[in-house]
Amino acid sequence: MTKILLLSPSKGVLNSLRERLNFENIATVEADNLLQAKSLCHADDFDAAVVDSELLSEDIKIPSIVITHKPNVESAVAALRLGAIDYLTTPIDMNRLLSSLRNIASENDRVCTRSRRHIPQKRDAMMQPILGVSEAIERVRKMIWRVAPSDARVLILGENGTGKELVARWLHLKSNRASGPFVEVNCAAIPSELIESELFGHEKGSFTSAIKQRKGKFELADGGTLFLDEIGDMSLSAQAKVLRALQENKITRIGGDVDIPVNVRVVAATNKDLRKEIALGNFREDLYHRLSVIEIKVPPLRERQGDIKLLAEHFIAEICEHHKMNIKHIDADAIDLLSHYAWTGNIRELHNVVERLIILSDERITAEAVQCYYQA
Repeated sequence: MTKILLLSPSKGVLNSLRERLNFENIATVEADNLLQAKSLCHADDFDAAVVDSELLSEDIKIPSIVITHKPNVESAVAALRLGAIDYLTTPIDMNRLLSSLRNIASENDRVCTRSRRHIPQKRDAMMQPILGVSEAIERVRKMIWRVAPSDARVLILGENGTGKELVARWLHLKSNRASGPFVEVNCAAIPSELIESELFGHEKGSFTSAIKQRKGKFELADGGTLFLDEIGDMSLSAQAKVLRALQENKITRIGGDVDIPVNVRVVAATNKDLRKEIALGNFREDLYHRLSVIEIKVPPLRERQGDIKLLAEHFIAEICEHHKMNIKHIDADAIDLLSHYAWTGNIRELHNVVERLIILSDERITAEAVQCYYQA
């Protein structure tokens, strides 16, 4: 049975969480102060902790979900720096909380050799948080939590660098397929003559360089999620075969004559306006309707300026750790300058700018350093 540590100074919050989690057959142990919580962590093994932001501490060395009554950038930054898996606001969305706890439990089952009494290993890309406290990004998070448990196909729309792949990974992680594979195909990076072999595989001898049988991405993603990134760049011939795979839930390898059943949830993404591409004859309308059962639009960074501080400080901590440097402070007026930049490259561009500022600055990142970057 999953066992959760509940840490909050509020008896009302503890009682509410205990009643709901116990109803879901999740065991709970409660603490209303940090000293008691540390003692419990030493005496017992917990799958996760649900922690009130007032009592958040690096001494709680287990995967944590943070609950805050007053959401703001500072509390979000603190939670993420201390390795929080999720960040919830009150009133608590219990469905989202339960989903996060189930996924933590699943991750613990898959990594059974990891001791729960040590700091969790650095999260891979699958576990990177969707950072932000703006309404625009909160709408994206709510869509993920609502849509992920279903098997509905999702089309993710957004400019380059906005984080479409991260949304796809969270859709997988929060789904019932989380224990299955997540397989990614960048349709823009694969030559059109190779995309069909990449997706559907081939039989030995089916073409000159086919020296052995090879499974395609649809087969490799069986039981999990197939992420078709930049699907707007896929050739029309490959689109026709993807459409058949979605309609019939089966594929045929190149050079083969046997239908292979596949159980795959397809999530696609593009930075193109597919309706315009349809009008130009570059994209199949029937495939578009198959893929866009649900659409999630990831906002550009210019529409979420209030998240710049949170993102910049997160990147500073991450990049300084990578370069084995002391974490540098960024001045408020430097943040203000960054918040008024156009960010045509979105989050990816912000990450690169922050890395450059870290390398070129002294102990602090100042407004002057930011101005020098713009003038360079």
